[in-house]
Amino acid sequence: MRQRHALIVGGGIAGAMTAMSLHKAGISSTVHEAYRTGADDAGAFLVLFHNGLEALRTVDAHRAVLDVSFPAERVEMLAHTGDSVGVRPVAGGGADDTGTLGPRTLRRATLYRALHDEAIRRGVTIEHGKRLVAADTAPDGRVTARFADGTCAEGDLLVGADGLHSVTRTLIDPGAPAPRHTGQITVCGYSPEVPPEAAPPPGTYRMIQGRRAFLGCTAAPDGEVWWFANTPGGELGREELATGTPAELDRWRDHVLALFSEDASPAAEIVRGSRGIVATNAYDMARTPVWHRASMVVLGDAAHAAAPNAAQGASMAIEDSVVLAKCLRDLPGVPEAFTRFESLRRNRVEAVVERSARLNDRVVPRPAEARKGPRRDDSGSDWLLDYRIDWDAPVGDDAGARA
Repeated sequence: MRQRHALIVGGGIAGAMTAMSLHKAGISSTVHEAYRTGADDAGAFLVLFHNGLEALRTVDAHRAVLDVSFPAERVEMLAHTGDSVGVRPVAGGGADDTGTLGPRTLRRATLYRALHDEAIRRGVTIEHGKRLVAADTAPDGRVTARFADGTCAEGDLLVGADGLHSVTRTLIDPGAPAPRHTGQITVCGYSPEVPPEAAPPPGTYRMIQGRRAFLGCTAAPDGEVWWFANTPGGELGREELATGTPAELDRWRDHVLALFSEDASPAAEIVRGSRGIVATNAYDMARTPVWHRASMVVLGDAAHAAAPNAAQGASMAIEDSVVLAKCLRDLPGVPEAFTRFESLRRNRVEAVVERSARLNDRVVPRPAEARKGPRRDDSGSDWLLDYRIDWDAPVGDDAGARA
């Protein structure tokens, strides 16, 4: 029987992870990345929680990430006064013979590079400069992808791992909703010399609820403090978000400092000596009605974007890739596999989007009419962090809640 071949659109975290998951399922792939080089969001950092690391472990990709990240053991909450309002262990933490599984902190570019290199090591082909512009499905289900440089590629299926502003999503459904700006700008930075009294203790994420913004921070092994601030603000263009020049960096640092200037917490002290600041718009998509059509499907942020507040975007994309590979492995038809994939994933990822939106409301309160729809009962974090994918269990035997 001929081996199926997948065209993966998008060479970021979701794309590289999808290629590795399909490889484990016996399906070859080529990753088509629009940019000439990757890791364009080099300044930001992220957290992978236990569920994301367990999904990585499913395809034996976790060690590459453990080697380039550092753990967190506890969370400390501070009020705007600087007073501690509680310390608790990080949910989902734990250790076994492979080391601590979660959560792990690392730069987004580092995660991208680790997965990219591991995919190449396993024989995955990654082609850069391939911006998708169109895709056609033949009567036999074969897909032809057409790129802006005039080239094309053929495969048995096409996976859109092309992120928030996905071209694949609009090819599948021209009426697909656009991402919604959440009224929040996320600013990240790195402070090499924070006074000891302001810096978080080793292994601790310090979360500071200011009067006008929220700041979270942790100390890297070399003592540098990595911080992010969730700040209220409308959608900005690329030039307005730029931090590449000293003047642009100073402007954003001063903006964040001003938001914490009236607080007695250590937030301003943490931000003051920062370098490498990056600012990004925060978006989400409450629901993408159509995930797949014929032999094309979307996953990760292309299918379900959550505001960054729950820190689950990368983990959800990693889970998606493994579940999709299992469905394609176990079910005979591509459309059937896509339908099963959606049934296994939609409720979970939409609950994460909803949870992130509620956390975002603490930074940017929305009027009641903007919070329409039934609220899921997702109290506690067990449903989120204890999710497991059993690679050896056929998807046809699942009840639907687990993969």
